[in-house]
Amino acid sequence: MTARIVALFVLVAALAGCAVADTRYYLGAFDQNQELRELFRLFNKEKDQENRFVLITQIAAGLANEGRVDREILFLSTHVEKNPADIYNGYYLLLVADAYRDMKAVPFAIHYYRRILSNYGDLLVKGTSIHLQCLQELLSLETDPEAKIGSYKELSSRFPDQSPGINWYYMAKSYEEVGEWEQSIQAYQKFIGSVDVDVTGDSIALRDASEKVNFSNSADKSWLVPDLNALVAGVRDAITTKNISRLRKYQAQVNFFQEPWDQTQLISDETVNYNIINYLLTSNVAIDSQLDVAANGREATLRTTGWNFRPSTWYLYFRQVDFPANPDINMQWEWAGIYFGEKL
Repeated sequence: MTARIVALFVLVAALAGCAVADTRYYLGAFDQNQELRELFRLFNKEKDQENRFVLITQIAAGLANEGRVDREILFLSTHVEKNPADIYNGYYLLLVADAYRDMKAVPFAIHYYRRILSNYGDLLVKGTSIHLQCLQELLSLETDPEAKIGSYKELSSRFPDQSPGINWYYMAKSYEEVGEWEQSIQAYQKFIGSVDVDVTGDSIALRDASEKVNFSNSADKSWLVPDLNALVAGVRDAITTKNISRLRKYQAQVNFFQEPWDQTQLISDETVNYNIINYLLTSNVAIDSQLDVAANGREATLRTTGWNFRPSTWYLYFRQVDFPANPDINMQWEWAGIYFGEKL
């Protein structure tokens, strides 16, 4: 398939500037297709640009329906090269780009989407901007984060009503990939402040963005500990000695959560209280000897029981912080939250 697509791409370039399109070539084995034959006959006679637009799109659809996407691409590309003044050339190349996309020839599809944005004015076809379609397709196909950032910027600048919040979220992700941490946080802030914060396929997008912004904006990160075992030992000792002030020093000062394992489980409103560790004074807490470290090596839980609260079993949750913006604290450990009840 790849060799065939490359050969087609070369053929299109080679035929650029040809004086006459051979209808028989495009029809080929479908010479008996009366509808296509009639469309080509009308096309070769028609001079009006609007009427030719209708015929060209019908011919392209007819070739595609016959399974000859390669000839559809060649027909459209050749027309564009031979008729540079045709106001619909941007749309014809959009059909070419879509055809390459459907053939899984992503680099060629990207080439044409970018070409349309760079060299052809925008058109409204069936009420939809072809430039908007190009940007949306590029964002779904491109893997280079720098290129995606450029597309997101153009999308937000030219089409601000097109899911602005979600666009800011994914722009922030792309900034992260290239190490532009300040721009990433700014994009996350714009996402948080937008009205559309529901990201399909990512139910914790808002929480994730809020945590990153809160952590970045916190001036004092003294609760971080370089070594997990040292952090757990400190928390364990503070609980055993019921030393609340010391325990608070280990508690993350931003993004600290308190929630049940099962999010559908109802618990007392008291659990929302930031001072929940005050239960330590009225509880006889037992702490498991073993720390449960996750397979990824970046999270861990410590089971504790005997809290004067229902449920009386709490899992203390520890994690490494992901903050490459500051290498001095990146990947240090924090006590990030509490899960209530037995682990599911």
